[in-house]
Amino acid sequence: MADIETITSLAKRRGFAFQSSDIYGGLGSVWDYGPLGVELVNNVKRAWWRSVVYERDDMAGLDAGILMNRLVWRYSGHEATFSDPMVDCRECQSRLRADKLESDKCPVCGSVNLTEPRKFNLMFRTTVGPVDDGSGLAYLRPETAQGIFVNFKNVLDSTNRKLPFGIAQIGKAFRNEITPGNFIFRTREFEQMEIEFFVKPPHILKAGEMNDEEWHDKWIEDRFNWYVGLGMRAENLRKYEQPKAELAHYAKRTVDLQYRFFPDRDEEDKQFDELEGIANRTAFDTMSHSKKLVRVNGKAPEDAGADEYILVDPETGAKVVARIKADGKKSKDEEEPRHNPDSTADMTYFDHESNQHVFPYVIEPSAGVARSVLAFLMDAYHEEMVKDDKRVVLKLHPDLAPIKVAVLPLAKNKEGIVSLAKAIKTRLQRTGSMRAVYDDTAAIGKLYRRQDEVGTPFCLTVDHLSLEDNQVTVRDRDTMEQERVGIADIETTIAKKLASR
Repeated sequence: MADIETITSLAKRRGFAFQSSDIYGGLGSVWDYGPLGVELVNNVKRAWWRSVVYERDDMAGLDAGILMNRLVWRYSGHEATFSDPMVDCRECQSRLRADKLESDKCPVCGSVNLTEPRKFNLMFRTTVGPVDDGSGLAYLRPETAQGIFVNFKNVLDSTNRKLPFGIAQIGKAFRNEITPGNFIFRTREFEQMEIEFFVKPPHILKAGEMNDEEWHDKWIEDRFNWYVGLGMRAENLRKYEQPKAELAHYAKRTVDLQYRFFPDRDEEDKQFDELEGIANRTAFDTMSHSKKLVRVNGKAPEDAGADEYILVDPETGAKVVARIKADGKKSKDEEEPRHNPDSTADMTYFDHESNQHVFPYVIEPSAGVARSVLAFLMDAYHEEMVKDDKRVVLKLHPDLAPIKVAVLPLAKNKEGIVSLAKAIKTRLQRTGSMRAVYDDTAAIGKLYRRQDEVGTPFCLTVDHLSLEDNQVTVRDRDTMEQERVGIADIETTIAKKLASR
């Protein structure tokens, strides 16, 4: 595997990613995906969607808007709690995350003259409408999850789903990170691949049905195996159990899948960082957005009863106790006001078997597209010496490879060879299942090396003999072995080779 610096160099050189707005000096931690990068990104998203949506019977898709009513972020707790502790170095003016400092010294200049930590909200603000008077305040969403939660009833009512079922979404999110960096590892604009999987709460489970904790464990294993199934080495992945002190306010339990993003660090424990988080969010989110919860005034969270729940005050971020509104008891509800007086929706699920309205528990596997791309690139990178020459190979899984097959003419000045090569490339491309390219800009050996470096599984070479025997030479990226195959069935032949890797 390679380190991030090596991958950054390769990515810029071969067109995987470029610094955004580069001709004007760039913009901190914003990257543009180039011709190969966009193919790789799309292939990662396509593989994820196929795995979690198309290959399951219990999942639906969604594409929610980036801009949402500000109240979504108030009642989700983001306005009050979505912040990082920030300190300034008075000597070099660096701004740093206080919780990431390994000592009381500035990592930039070594000064100990740091300010006291203060909260820095990570949401980007914007204005909806022509007048910037505060009434049109909105945010670029910091996560895709809330778009799923506020659409829970819409999906439920339009699809007639029964628990357990999930909603999957891929979309952009934005966070005004204090200290972004490390190429595409931490950026201010990024894509998430996120699932909210709704399951029965414990009190209505029947014998033999999986509870929320068992579903959580299953999703942890499924997500780990997805990365391994696409070629990532298991020794570069690990499961990290978040201690209770690190858990988000909504989480009952969270397990991070961590990848060895920093192999050059001496301490192995510091080589790993988050690739994907899988959280058990219980019923926090649907309750927070529901009109059915009322406050239990004067009760501490630690004293909450079995039929009471811990939510977050949207103004202060403090934990509060709430209960489900008792129908017909208006006087009681006047004493205990609604937790969310702005919501118009009852976010419960009616369980016919128990004849109850319940708030489902939620298991959330949440992955970043960019971190997945970076991890796959690092894991696939391989160097070897071939006849005193260094060969760089990206041993990407065929499903992820930006280019599936390159068609190369042995002689670019021979019209018959060039015409045949271009015709084969067109046939392969028109299958709709593979990205094929034609290249005649160098000698054949150099062309092979170019395709090795970007992860192309197969190269087809059209030579003089091809015009006579209607065959081409297929070269394997990983083994460099070559074989002659017929042109007549070339689409089927390549498809089978890709599927067998």
